[in-house]
Amino acid sequence: MKKFTRQPEDGPPKRKVPRKATPKYLGNVARFYLERYATTETGLRRYLMRKVTLSAKEHDTDPQEGIEAIEALITKFRDLNFLNDERYAEGRSGSLHRRGTSLRAIRQDLSLKGVPEEEINKAINIIEEESINPDLEAAVSYARRRRMGPYRPDEEREERRERDMAALGRKGFSYAIAEKVIQAEDLELLEEEAGLF
Repeated sequence: MKKFTRQPEDGPPKRKVPRKATPKYLGNVARFYLERYATTETGLRRYLMRKVTLSAKEHDTDPQEGIEAIEALITKFRDLNFLNDERYAEGRSGSLHRRGTSLRAIRQDLSLKGVPEEEINKAINIIEEESINPDLEAAVSYARRRRMGPYRPDEEREERRERDMAALGRKGFSYAIAEKVIQAEDLELLEEEAGLF
C-alpha cells in the first residue's frame, strides 16, 4: 500500500487581496448577494460598505465614490423591487414566529437587520391578526420542536422543569407563558388555547 506524504509548503499562504470597489464590481457583488440571500436595504449597504472599506485600505480609493455607488445601487434595486424591507420583514417575522420566536425577539431581530420601525410594526400586526395568542402559539411551537415540558417523557419533566423555563425565557417569553407551557397537564387543551388546531 502506497503512503502519501505531505510536501512542505513554500512559505505562508498568500493573502487574498481585496478587489478594487468600482461601481461595476459593487453591482456584480450586490446582484450575487441578492440572488443568494434575502436582505434589507441596511443589510446590503453594510455588506457593500465592507467591500468599499477594504478597497480604500488596499488600493487607496476614495470611500465617498463607493458610498455614492452603493446608494445608487440600493435605489436601483429598490425600484426593481429586488430590495423590499416590508416584504423582508413580513417573511422573516412569519418564519421566526413559526419556529417559536416571541414577538419581542422578532422585533429585536428585525431591528438588528436594519428594518425600519414602521415596517416592523406592520409585520408584528400581521402576526397578531393571524394568531389567537401569538406568543403562546410560538412558545408551544418551540417547546414541541425542542421536546420540552409536556413534550418530554413524564419521568424527565420535573428534573428538567427549571431548564425548560429558562430556555423559554431566553427566547423572549414572559414567565407566565413559560410556566403555562412547561407545566401544562393537558396537551390538547394547551395547543387548542394556542390556536394550533
